[in-house]
Amino acid sequence: MSNEKQSWEWTEEEWRAKVNITRAGRPLRPTRWPGGAPFAVALSFDSDHETNELRDGGKSISRLSWGQYGARVGMPRLLKLLARHDVPASFYVPAVAAMLYPDEQRDVIARGHEIGIHGWIHELNSILSYEVEKDLMLRSADALEKITKVRPVGIRTPSWDFSPNTLRIVKEMGLLYDSSLMADEECYELMLEGEPTGVIEIPVEWIRDDAVYFTMNRFQSLRPYTAPNDVFDIFKRELDGAIEDGGIFQLTMHPHIITPRSRIWILDEIIRYAKDKDGWFATHEEIARYVSQEPSIQGE
Repeated sequence: MSNEKQSWEWTEEEWRAKVNITRAGRPLRPTRWPGGAPFAVALSFDSDHETNELRDGGKSISRLSWGQYGARVGMPRLLKLLARHDVPASFYVPAVAAMLYPDEQRDVIARGHEIGIHGWIHELNSILSYEVEKDLMLRSADALEKITKVRPVGIRTPSWDFSPNTLRIVKEMGLLYDSSLMADEECYELMLEGEPTGVIEIPVEWIRDDAVYFTMNRFQSLRPYTAPNDVFDIFKRELDGAIEDGGIFQLTMHPHIITPRSRIWILDEIIRYAKDKDGWFATHEEIARYVSQEPSIQGE
């Protein structure tokens, strides 16, 4: 029988300590956006490719082929769409995926987009020791820099899985920002055990992620499906809220999920709508640098 305490047995000091490991600090919603834009748009894509299946042992050739679709069909389709609208985006790429498709990463950078850290093989940080997690994060950054000649300044943890050591490692690596957590809809500074870190959080949300609506795994009885029209409506309502608040609209998508012919129009229409409303499109790096330097709205 385990001697570990159950949660209801924790002292106040113990549960407060767990809450305070990683915490939202000062808000970073700027008083204005560049060029007088009424709101900001941060498009992002997690280029997982085959690593979703490789992480779990790589036993399903079918799921590996789904990952290859993301590189073979999804990425060219996405890059063409972004070029047509002339808008930037951020791509989060596991090192193994980057090494499988190095020319893809170089093309992404050449087109003016950003590439950020997304783990080594899409591993789960929460099951790793501090030493292993840091080693994989450093190796991932090195691999991306070797391929693209650009050192990544931001991270999105695989599956948004954040260990008690993740922020400490992010700070030790000198990264500018993270985009894995959900304590707000607007940017904020991350706190580590009650102390400000200088690391900017560009928050995500499952509501603004294509995977929760379309991902399928037949062997795990995971078969969600939301009609593309309904997903567009959800994303647009989130965008309308950001416009009304004068804040940021952050969207997370995956090349193997959002790009089929019956879905790619969702992204196309979201971009058209945001451009019609005069939004500022920027990479996550550009967003993080901007909000860290501009005066912020301090609560409402």
